[in-house]
Amino acid sequence: MGDEDVIRRRLLIDGDGTGDDRRLNVLLKSFIKWTNEPQETSQVTQDRMLAQLAQCEFAVNKSRLSGLMSAAELHNYENLSLQIAADIEKAKQDIENCKLRVLEAKTVRKNRIEYDVMAKVINEQPDRKATDQKLTQLRKELGILEGIQEKLEKKLDERRKQFHVLVTAIHDLQTALDEDDETKPSLLDSAFDDSEEQSAHMEAS
Repeated sequence: MGDEDVIRRRLLIDGDGTGDDRRLNVLLKSFIKWTNEPQETSQVTQDRMLAQLAQCEFAVNKSRLSGLMSAAELHNYENLSLQIAADIEKAKQDIENCKLRVLEAKTVRKNRIEYDVMAKVINEQPDRKATDQKLTQLRKELGILEGIQEKLEKKLDERRKQFHVLVTAIHDLQTALDEDDETKPSLLDSAFDDSEEQSAHMEAS
């Protein structure tokens, strides 16, 4: 048997280190002494051994209860460790959920700001009914202006035709005047010759 086995056995016998090993040794010595004592004094030794045996039983029960308590505490610690791990995971999940809610809140806030800006711009514009009325009025005015433009274009076309006729008449008149200017000298010469002939004829008479 090695030193480690001896130490391990002594620790197992000694229990929690409260002198169980010494108590057993004393009980063993008392038992050996009791077997060698005369009957007159053996009753005292027997009573002492019973007391020592009761102490040993008490120590054994105490060690057993301590072991049970340690096992129960270990089980509680394991359960507590599992509970703490579960709480940590839940806390991590809560943190992730909080992050998501924060991002969602930021998005909602951004959308609200954009909505307020758009609502302000929309409120600054006239409503749809007034816009439709104004558009209808503008269309009517546009129709009137188109009618006026069509009339003016017709009138302008008539004036163009009249101007063309006038220009043509002026051109014809100019041509006729030019022809008259060309024929006028010959007519004057013919008239002059006739008057000379008449004068000569009168002188001859």
